[in-house]
Amino acid sequence: MRIKSLLIAAAVLAVMAGVAAPDAAAQFRAAEFEYGERFDLPEGEAAEIWNPAMKKLIEGGPMVGGTVRATDPRTYCAMAAAGYDFIWVEMQHEAIDWEQVARMWRTCPGPAAPGVRVAYADEREIQHATDMGAAVIVVPTVDSVEEAQEAVNWTYFPPMGRRSAGGGQGPSSLWNDVPGGYRQTWNDNVVLILMIETLEGVEAAREIAKIPGVDGLFAASGDLGNFSGYGEGDAEYDAIITEVAEAALEAGIHACAPLRWADRPHYTCFQAGTEGANIRRGAAAELAQANDRFGNSGAGGTEPTGSGTVALLANLTADCGSITYEADCNASFEAAATAAAGMSADEQERVVRRLRQVLGANPNHADRLRGIAQRAGLSLD
Repeated sequence: MRIKSLLIAAAVLAVMAGVAAPDAAAQFRAAEFEYGERFDLPEGEAAEIWNPAMKKLIEGGPMVGGTVRATDPRTYCAMAAAGYDFIWVEMQHEAIDWEQVARMWRTCPGPAAPGVRVAYADEREIQHATDMGAAVIVVPTVDSVEEAQEAVNWTYFPPMGRRSAGGGQGPSSLWNDVPGGYRQTWNDNVVLILMIETLEGVEAAREIAKIPGVDGLFAASGDLGNFSGYGEGDAEYDAIITEVAEAALEAGIHACAPLRWADRPHYTCFQAGTEGANIRRGAAAELAQANDRFGNSGAGGTEPTGSGTVALLANLTADCGSITYEADCNASFEAAATAAAGMSADEQERVVRRLRQVLGANPNHADRLRGIAQRAGLSLD
Protein backbone atom coordinates (compact mmCIF):
# COMPACT_ATOMS: atom_id res chain seq x y z
CA MET A 1 0.00 0.00 0.00
CA ARG A 2 2.85 2.35 0.83
CA ILE A 3 4.42 1.92 -2.65
CA LYS A 4 1.07 2.47 -4.38
CA SER A 5 0.48 5.65 -2.33
CA LEU A 6 3.92 6.97 -3.24
CA LEU A 7 3.24 6.39 -6.96
CA ILE A 8 -0.08 8.21 -6.78
CA ALA A 9 1.54 11.10 -4.96
CA ALA A 10 4.31 11.30 -7.54
CA ALA A 11 1.74 11.42 -10.36
CA VAL A 12 -0.18 14.21 -8.64
CA LEU A 13 3.01 16.22 -8.12
CA ALA A 14 3.94 15.75 -11.79
CA VAL A 15 0.57 17.10 -12.92
CA MET A 16 0.82 20.02 -10.49
CA ALA A 17 4.28 20.79 -11.86
CA GLY A 18 2.90 20.82 -15.42
CA VAL A 19 4.95 17.81 -16.52
CA ALA A 20 3.06 15.55 -18.96
CA ALA A 21 3.35 11.81 -18.44
CA PRO A 22 5.01 9.95 -21.33
CA ASP A 23 2.50 8.90 -24.03
CA ALA A 24 3.65 5.58 -25.44
CA ALA A 25 1.08 5.73 -28.28
CA ALA A 26 2.50 9.02 -29.51
CA GLN A 27 6.01 7.66 -30.03
CA PHE A 28 5.12 6.32 -33.53
CA ARG A 29 3.05 8.30 -36.04
CA ALA A 30 1.98 6.44 -39.17
CA ALA A 31 1.38 9.65 -41.12
CA GLU A 32 5.02 10.64 -40.64
CA PHE A 33 6.42 7.29 -41.76
CA GLU A 34 8.29 7.25 -45.08
CA TYR A 35 7.39 4.25 -47.24
CA GLY A 36 10.33 1.96 -48.04
CA GLU A 37 11.92 0.91 -51.32
CA ARG A 38 11.34 -2.84 -51.04
CA PHE A 39 8.90 -3.01 -53.96
CA ASP A 40 10.58 -0.42 -56.18
CA LEU A 41 11.76 -1.57 -59.60
CA PRO A 42 15.46 -1.15 -60.40
CA GLU A 43 16.44 2.46 -60.99
CA GLY A 44 15.50 3.65 -64.48
CA GLU A 45 13.20 0.67 -65.11
CA ALA A 46 9.48 1.33 -65.74
CA ALA A 47 6.75 -1.16 -64.96
CA GLU A 48 5.90 -3.33 -67.95
CA ILE A 49 2.20 -3.45 -68.82
CA TRP A 50 1.19 -7.11 -68.93
CA ASN A 51 -2.58 -6.60 -68.53
CA PRO A 52 -4.12 -6.50 -72.04
CA ALA A 53 -7.00 -4.35 -70.79
CA MET A 54 -4.69 -1.71 -69.33
CA LYS A 55 -2.61 -1.84 -72.50
CA LYS A 56 -5.69 -0.98 -74.54
CA LEU A 57 -6.52 1.95 -72.25
CA ILE A 58 -2.99 3.32 -72.48
CA GLU A 59 -3.26 3.14 -76.27
CA GLY A 60 -6.48 5.17 -76.05
CA GLY A 61 -8.94 2.33 -76.46
CA PRO A 62 -11.34 1.01 -77.31
CA MET A 63 -11.22 -1.50 -74.47
CA VAL A 64 -14.11 -3.95 -74.81
CA GLY A 65 -15.24 -6.48 -72.23
CA GLY A 66 -17.52 -9.43 -72.85
CA THR A 67 -20.06 -10.26 -70.14
CA VAL A 68 -20.32 -13.70 -68.50
CA ARG A 69 -23.24 -14.60 -66.24
CA ALA A 70 -22.75 -18.40 -66.39
CA THR A 71 -20.58 -20.63 -64.20
CA ASP A 72 -19.39 -23.21 -66.74
CA PRO A 73 -15.62 -22.97 -67.44
CA ARG A 74 -16.16 -24.08 -71.06
CA THR A 75 -18.52 -21.19 -71.65
CA TYR A 76 -16.11 -18.80 -69.97
CA CYS A 77 -13.21 -20.08 -72.07
CA ALA A 78 -15.19 -19.54 -75.28
CA MET A 79 -15.77 -15.92 -74.29
CA ALA A 80 -12.17 -15.42 -73.14
CA ALA A 81 -10.91 -16.61 -76.53
CA ALA A 82 -13.44 -14.64 -78.59
CA GLY A 83 -11.34 -11.48 -78.94
CA TYR A 84 -12.44 -9.34 -75.99
CA ASP A 85 -9.87 -7.36 -74.02
CA PHE A 86 -11.31 -8.57 -70.72
CA ILE A 87 -14.21 -10.64 -69.43
CA TRP A 88 -16.72 -8.97 -67.11
CA VAL A 89 -17.95 -11.72 -64.78
CA GLU A 90 -21.26 -10.65 -63.27
CA MET A 91 -21.08 -10.90 -59.47
CA GLN A 92 -23.57 -8.12 -58.70
CA HIS A 93 -26.73 -9.61 -60.17
CA GLU A 94 -25.98 -13.33 -60.39
CA ALA A 95 -25.91 -16.16 -57.83
CA ILE A 96 -22.26 -16.98 -58.53
CA ASP A 97 -19.80 -17.75 -55.75
CA TRP A 98 -16.09 -16.99 -55.70
CA GLU A 99 -15.06 -20.63 -55.97
CA GLN A 100 -16.90 -20.88 -59.30
CA VAL A 101 -15.27 -17.69 -60.53
CA ALA A 102 -11.84 -18.88 -59.41
CA ARG A 103 -12.32 -22.13 -61.33
CA MET A 104 -13.21 -20.28 -64.54
CA TRP A 105 -10.22 -17.95 -64.28
CA ARG A 106 -7.91 -20.82 -63.41
CA THR A 107 -9.10 -22.78 -66.46
CA CYS A 108 -8.68 -19.88 -68.91
CA PRO A 109 -6.69 -16.94 -67.53
CA GLY A 110 -6.50 -15.51 -71.05
CA PRO A 111 -6.17 -14.29 -73.67
CA ALA A 112 -8.82 -11.86 -72.37
CA ALA A 113 -7.91 -10.46 -68.94
CA PRO A 114 -10.07 -11.80 -66.08
CA GLY A 115 -12.40 -9.06 -64.86
CA VAL A 116 -15.41 -8.81 -62.57
CA ARG A 117 -18.20 -6.53 -61.48
CA VAL A 118 -18.22 -6.96 -57.72
CA ALA A 119 -21.30 -6.31 -55.61
CA TYR A 120 -19.99 -3.20 -53.81
CA ALA A 121 -16.85 -1.36 -52.66
CA ASP A 122 -15.77 -3.63 -49.84
CA GLU A 123 -12.50 -5.14 -48.61
CA ARG A 124 -13.78 -8.72 -48.77
CA GLU A 125 -15.41 -8.36 -52.20
CA ILE A 126 -12.51 -6.66 -53.93
CA GLN A 127 -9.75 -8.71 -52.30
CA HIS A 128 -11.57 -11.93 -53.19
CA ALA A 129 -11.54 -10.69 -56.79
CA THR A 130 -7.89 -9.62 -56.89
CA ASP A 131 -6.58 -12.63 -54.96
CA MET A 132 -8.45 -14.95 -57.33
CA GLY A 133 -6.82 -13.23 -60.34
CA ALA A 134 -9.01 -10.34 -61.52
CA ALA A 135 -7.06 -7.70 -63.43
CA VAL A 136 -10.11 -5.49 -64.08
CA ILE A 137 -12.35 -4.39 -61.18
CA VAL A 138 -15.75 -2.82 -61.87
CA VAL A 139 -17.56 -1.35 -58.85
CA PRO A 140 -21.30 -0.54 -59.21
CA THR A 141 -23.50 2.21 -57.74
CA VAL A 142 -20.72 4.46 -56.50
CA ASP A 143 -22.48 7.40 -54.86
CA SER A 144 -19.76 9.40 -53.13
CA VAL A 145 -16.09 10.32 -52.97
CA GLU A 146 -15.81 8.26 -49.78
CA GLU A 147 -17.17 5.13 -51.47
CA ALA A 148 -14.90 5.67 -54.47
CA GLN A 149 -11.89 5.98 -52.18
CA GLU A 150 -12.82 2.68 -50.53
CA ALA A 151 -12.76 1.03 -53.95
CA VAL A 152 -9.29 2.45 -54.57
CA ASN A 153 -8.11 1.40 -51.10
CA TRP A 154 -8.94 -2.29 -51.55
CA THR A 155 -7.85 -2.48 -55.21
CA TYR A 156 -4.30 -1.15 -54.82
CA PHE A 157 -1.34 -2.24 -52.73
CA PRO A 158 0.34 0.29 -50.39
CA PRO A 159 1.34 3.04 -50.49
CA MET A 160 -1.46 3.87 -52.93
CA GLY A 161 -4.09 1.63 -51.33
CA ARG A 162 -4.67 -0.79 -48.49
CA ARG A 163 -4.83 -4.14 -50.28
CA SER A 164 -3.47 -6.92 -48.11
CA ALA A 165 -0.80 -9.27 -49.45
CA GLY A 166 -2.80 -12.41 -48.79
CA GLY A 167 -1.82 -14.67 -51.65
CA GLY A 168 -4.42 -16.59 -53.65
CA GLN A 169 -4.24 -18.05 -57.14
CA GLY A 170 -3.88 -14.62 -58.74
CA PRO A 171 -0.43 -13.68 -57.45
CA SER A 172 0.75 -17.25 -56.81
CA SER A 173 -0.32 -18.93 -60.06
CA LEU A 174 -2.05 -16.84 -62.74
CA TRP A 175 0.31 -13.86 -62.59
CA ASN A 176 3.32 -15.25 -60.71
CA ASP A 177 5.71 -14.83 -63.63
CA VAL A 178 4.67 -11.44 -65.04
CA PRO A 179 7.55 -9.15 -66.06
CA GLY A 180 8.91 -7.22 -63.11
CA GLY A 181 6.98 -9.24 -60.54
CA TYR A 182 3.33 -9.19 -59.51
CA ARG A 183 3.64 -7.11 -56.33
CA GLN A 184 6.00 -4.62 -57.93
CA THR A 185 3.86 -3.99 -61.04
CA TRP A 186 0.30 -4.57 -59.83
CA ASN A 187 -0.53 -0.93 -59.15
CA ASP A 188 0.48 -0.06 -62.73
CA ASN A 189 -1.54 -2.87 -64.33
CA VAL A 190 -4.87 -3.19 -62.54
CA VAL A 191 -7.83 -1.41 -64.14
CA LEU A 192 -10.44 0.13 -61.82
CA ILE A 193 -13.77 1.28 -63.28
CA LEU A 194 -16.42 2.93 -61.12
CA MET A 195 -20.05 2.85 -62.24
CA ILE A 196 -22.15 6.00 -61.89
CA GLU A 197 -25.74 4.78 -61.61
CA THR A 198 -27.58 7.10 -59.22
CA LEU A 199 -28.34 10.81 -59.06
CA GLU A 200 -26.01 11.10 -56.06
CA GLY A 201 -23.27 9.49 -58.10
CA VAL A 202 -23.80 11.95 -60.94
CA GLU A 203 -23.61 14.84 -58.49
CA ALA A 204 -20.26 13.60 -57.14
CA ALA A 205 -18.90 12.36 -60.50
CA ARG A 206 -16.42 15.19 -61.11
CA GLU A 207 -14.80 14.73 -57.70
CA ILE A 208 -14.86 10.93 -57.95
CA ALA A 209 -13.10 11.06 -61.33
CA LYS A 210 -10.17 13.00 -59.83
CA ILE A 211 -9.28 10.34 -57.25
CA PRO A 212 -5.87 8.79 -58.10
CA GLY A 213 -6.32 5.18 -59.15
CA VAL A 214 -9.68 5.57 -60.88
CA ASP A 215 -9.19 4.60 -64.53
CA GLY A 216 -12.71 5.08 -65.83
CA LEU A 217 -16.26 6.19 -65.05
CA PHE A 218 -19.00 3.98 -66.46
CA ALA A 219 -22.25 5.73 -67.37
CA ALA A 220 -24.72 2.99 -66.41
CA SER A 221 -27.38 3.28 -69.08
CA GLY A 222 -30.00 1.09 -67.41
CA ASP A 223 -29.79 2.26 -63.82
CA LEU A 224 -29.39 5.93 -64.67
CA GLY A 225 -32.81 5.51 -66.25
CA ASN A 226 -34.01 3.52 -63.25
CA PHE A 227 -32.92 6.19 -60.77
CA SER A 228 -33.91 9.21 -62.88
CA GLY A 229 -37.24 8.13 -64.34
CA TYR A 230 -36.10 9.03 -67.87
CA GLY A 231 -34.76 6.99 -70.76
CA GLU A 232 -32.49 7.27 -73.76
CA GLY A 233 -33.69 10.06 -76.01
CA ASP A 234 -35.09 12.15 -73.16
CA ALA A 235 -33.32 15.47 -72.64
CA GLU A 236 -33.09 14.93 -68.87
CA TYR A 237 -31.46 11.53 -69.36
CA ASP A 238 -29.01 12.79 -71.97
CA ALA A 239 -27.97 15.64 -69.64
CA ILE A 240 -27.13 13.13 -66.90
CA ILE A 241 -25.11 10.95 -69.29
CA THR A 242 -23.26 14.01 -70.57
CA GLU A 243 -22.36 15.02 -67.02
CA VAL A 244 -20.74 11.63 -66.36
CA ALA A 245 -18.79 11.66 -69.64
CA GLU A 246 -17.59 15.22 -69.08
CA ALA A 247 -16.47 14.33 -65.54
CA ALA A 248 -14.24 11.61 -66.96
CA LEU A 249 -12.86 13.81 -69.73
CA GLU A 250 -12.16 16.68 -67.34
CA ALA A 251 -10.16 14.36 -65.07
CA GLY A 252 -8.25 12.80 -67.98
CA ILE A 253 -9.64 9.30 -67.43
CA HIS A 254 -11.81 7.05 -69.61
CA ALA A 255 -15.54 7.34 -70.20
CA CYS A 256 -17.13 3.87 -70.32
CA ALA A 257 -20.53 2.69 -71.53
CA PRO A 258 -22.45 -0.17 -73.18
CA LEU A 259 -20.95 -1.17 -76.53
CA ARG A 260 -24.01 0.10 -78.41
CA TRP A 261 -22.74 3.61 -77.54
CA ALA A 262 -19.55 3.04 -79.52
CA ASP A 263 -20.61 5.68 -82.06
CA ARG A 264 -20.99 8.37 -79.37
CA PRO A 265 -17.98 10.68 -79.02
CA HIS A 266 -15.51 10.42 -76.12
CA TYR A 267 -16.27 6.85 -74.97
CA THR A 268 -13.22 4.57 -75.01
CA CYS A 269 -14.17 1.54 -72.89
CA PHE A 270 -17.22 -0.66 -73.21
CA GLN A 271 -19.25 -3.56 -71.88
CA ALA A 272 -20.34 -5.92 -74.64
CA GLY A 273 -23.04 -8.61 -74.69
CA THR A 274 -23.46 -11.66 -72.50
CA GLU A 275 -22.53 -15.20 -73.42
CA GLY A 276 -26.26 -15.97 -73.70
CA ALA A 277 -26.79 -13.13 -76.19
CA ASN A 278 -23.78 -14.28 -78.18
CA ILE A 279 -25.07 -17.84 -78.35
CA ARG A 280 -28.49 -16.65 -79.54
CA ARG A 281 -26.89 -14.23 -81.99
CA GLY A 282 -24.59 -16.88 -83.42
CA ALA A 283 -27.33 -19.48 -83.74
CA ALA A 284 -29.69 -16.99 -85.38
CA ALA A 285 -27.04 -15.96 -87.89
CA GLU A 286 -26.16 -19.57 -88.67
CA LEU A 287 -29.79 -20.57 -89.19
CA ALA A 288 -30.56 -17.46 -91.23
CA GLN A 289 -27.65 -18.24 -93.54
CA ALA A 290 -28.90 -21.81 -93.87
CA ASN A 291 -32.36 -20.56 -94.79
CA ASP A 292 -30.91 -18.14 -97.32
CA ARG A 293 -28.98 -20.95 -98.93
CA PHE A 294 -31.47 -23.79 -98.82
CA GLY A 295 -34.84 -22.08 -98.52
CA ASN A 296 -37.66 -24.36 -97.42
CA SER A 297 -36.77 -27.21 -99.77
CA GLY A 298 -33.78 -28.49 -97.82
CA ALA A 299 -31.44 -28.19 -100.83
CA GLY A 300 -30.23 -25.72 -103.41
CA GLY A 301 -30.97 -22.05 -102.91
CA THR A 302 -28.76 -18.99 -103.34
CA GLU A 303 -25.91 -17.29 -101.58
CA PRO A 304 -26.77 -14.84 -98.79
CA THR A 305 -27.49 -11.39 -100.22
CA GLY A 306 -24.97 -9.53 -98.06
CA SER A 307 -27.55 -6.85 -97.25
CA GLY A 308 -27.02 -7.22 -93.51
CA THR A 309 -30.37 -8.91 -92.91
CA VAL A 310 -28.76 -11.89 -91.20
CA ALA A 311 -26.91 -9.69 -88.71
CA LEU A 312 -30.00 -7.57 -87.98
CA LEU A 313 -32.13 -10.63 -87.31
CA ALA A 314 -29.39 -12.16 -85.17
CA ASN A 315 -29.14 -9.03 -83.05
CA LEU A 316 -32.93 -8.94 -82.62
CA THR A 317 -32.85 -12.53 -81.43
CA ALA A 318 -29.99 -11.85 -79.01
CA ASP A 319 -31.26 -8.59 -77.53
CA CYS A 320 -35.04 -9.00 -77.69
CA GLY A 321 -35.58 -12.76 -77.46
CA SER A 322 -35.28 -12.50 -73.68
CA ILE A 323 -34.94 -8.87 -72.72
CA THR A 324 -32.22 -8.39 -70.13
CA TYR A 325 -31.40 -4.78 -70.99
CA GLU A 326 -34.34 -2.90 -72.47
CA ALA A 327 -32.12 -0.30 -74.10
CA ASP A 328 -30.20 -3.02 -75.99
CA CYS A 329 -33.45 -4.39 -77.39
CA ASN A 330 -34.63 -0.90 -78.33
CA ALA A 331 -31.37 -0.23 -80.17
CA SER A 332 -31.52 -3.50 -82.14
CA PHE A 333 -35.21 -2.95 -82.89
CA GLU A 334 -34.52 0.56 -84.20
CA ALA A 335 -31.59 -0.62 -86.32
CA ALA A 336 -33.71 -3.32 -87.95
CA ALA A 337 -36.69 -1.03 -88.55
CA THR A 338 -34.49 1.69 -90.05
CA ALA A 339 -32.61 -0.72 -92.33
CA ALA A 340 -35.82 -2.35 -93.56
CA ALA A 341 -36.75 0.77 -95.57
CA GLY A 342 -33.84 0.19 -97.96
CA MET A 343 -34.32 -3.56 -98.42
CA SER A 344 -35.91 -5.57 -101.15
CA ALA A 345 -39.55 -6.56 -100.67
CA ASP A 346 -38.63 -10.11 -99.65
CA GLU A 347 -36.02 -9.00 -97.12
CA GLN A 348 -38.29 -6.33 -95.72
CA GLU A 349 -41.02 -8.91 -95.23
CA ARG A 350 -38.62 -11.10 -93.23
CA VAL A 351 -37.58 -8.22 -90.99
CA VAL A 352 -41.16 -7.02 -90.44
CA ARG A 353 -42.25 -10.55 -89.58
CA ARG A 354 -39.47 -10.82 -87.01
CA LEU A 355 -40.26 -7.40 -85.54
CA ARG A 356 -43.89 -8.43 -85.09
CA GLN A 357 -42.75 -11.62 -83.36
CA VAL A 358 -40.74 -9.50 -80.91
CA LEU A 359 -43.83 -7.36 -80.21
CA GLY A 360 -45.89 -10.45 -79.53
CA ALA A 361 -43.29 -11.97 -77.24
CA ASN A 362 -42.84 -8.76 -75.22
CA PRO A 363 -46.30 -7.24 -74.62
CA ASN A 364 -45.03 -4.98 -71.82
CA HIS A 365 -42.60 -3.35 -74.25
CA ALA A 366 -44.84 -3.44 -77.33
CA ASP A 367 -46.03 0.17 -77.32
CA ARG A 368 -42.54 1.61 -77.01
CA LEU A 369 -41.16 -0.75 -79.67
CA ARG A 370 -44.03 0.06 -82.03
CA GLY A 371 -43.26 3.76 -81.55
CA ILE A 372 -39.60 3.14 -82.38
CA ALA A 373 -40.61 1.45 -85.63
CA GLN A 374 -42.97 4.29 -86.55
CA ARG A 375 -40.26 6.90 -86.00
CA ALA A 376 -38.05 4.84 -88.32
CA GLY A 377 -40.79 5.02 -90.99
CA LEU A 378 -41.98 1.43 -90.66
CA SER A 379 -45.53 0.47 -89.76
CA LEU A 380 -46.07 -2.81 -87.90
CA ASP A 381 -49.89 -2.64 -87.73
